Amino acid sequence: MAEPYRRKKKICQMCAGKSVDYKDVEVIKKYINEKHKILPRRVTGACARHQRYISMQVKRARFMALIPFSK
Repeated sequence: MAEPYRRKKKICQMCAGKSVDYKDVEVIKKYINEKHKILPRRVTGACARHQRYISMQVKRARFMALIPFSK
């Protein structure tokens, strides 16, 4: 009998030492989709605390016109 498929648990990149800043557009683009919506935690692999931080940084980048609000 085959074993059930197990997904590898994603680790939070920011808990591992990476950082996200609203001025760094290339990093911010990893956390938004092609329609410039913020990706959910299950996709990004971020913990709850850092997902809130990511959303705050994305919103700041939008306000400073570094990335568009929507497409």
